[in-house]
Amino acid sequence: MCLGEDRKPAQKTCMKCEISMCVQHLQAHLTTPVLLQTHPLTEAMAVTGTTKCSQHGKLLEYFCLDDLTCVCVSCAIEDQHRLHNMKTFSTAHKELIEKLSCEKQELLVKTGDGLEKWDKTEREKLTHSGVQLVKAVTNLRDLALACVQSSVSARLVSIKTSNSSMQAAQSEKDTFRFLQMYRQVHEDVEKAKAVDLRRGLEPGSNRDTLVQEMRQSGKEMLEQAGHFIGSLLMLVDPENNQKFAATGSDLCFDPQTLGAGISLSKDKRKVFYGSWLGQCSATLLLHSTNSVSNLQRWMVSFSQNLDWTIGLC
Repeated sequence: MCLGEDRKPAQKTCMKCEISMCVQHLQAHLTTPVLLQTHPLTEAMAVTGTTKCSQHGKLLEYFCLDDLTCVCVSCAIEDQHRLHNMKTFSTAHKELIEKLSCEKQELLVKTGDGLEKWDKTEREKLTHSGVQLVKAVTNLRDLALACVQSSVSARLVSIKTSNSSMQAAQSEKDTFRFLQMYRQVHEDVEKAKAVDLRRGLEPGSNRDTLVQEMRQSGKEMLEQAGHFIGSLLMLVDPENNQKFAATGSDLCFDPQTLGAGISLSKDKRKVFYGSWLGQCSATLLLHSTNSVSNLQRWMVSFSQNLDWTIGLC
């Protein structure tokens, strides 16, 4: 560490000595084998005493992946972290950078074009259903969209925050500073990963009130209005309104293989299973004579008195 007026810029910080050194004073740490092995160096930084364990007073040398915190050797082998997944700083830095890259890519795939794409898709679908409806239906549509759009916008904030946090972490070249900030980055990423843009409104009185209003209005409308209300309910609360999921009379099963005891109805919309023959299997495709969009929801009903197992591919 340079003293006096002839100070030179610090190049590295020794975490064990807790001092920052210029090129000249750094030479001993770079040329002495013992110091190279036992004195970890990091990028030059202001030493504030955070390189030592507050409990044991020893140098922080490991990163606990379970608790996402830096620990000393005593924490790693004696205390609450002894059975945890421990890594050296350099190994943890490398693995967590790779983990952030994967998580960032997952979130990019999940969000797509974000709110603009979501709003365009939902608005076009609902507008198509309500073309022939009265003004009251149009007003109800706009109300539902506004509520859900506000909810989706709020959720997208978590994803934007996580992207900013990951960008900052990935840009941080210093291993120690990266590990110090990783806990917050991890929390931001976990919140973003929990976001589901298809979930509709958050459970609560606002959602319940909106659903009730749409149900009441649907009783006073024609059959077309009923279909429109169903579309809105699927938008706001899809999990509890599966009965409104779109199904088409043109849908049927296209059998690829039919095992013994498996048969289809004449319209190819029902599968029958002869339980007395033991275990049976079949490979069936869902077939539609009409063109369908890329995003579809299929519903398959099973009888209650037989043991069915279904697989999707």
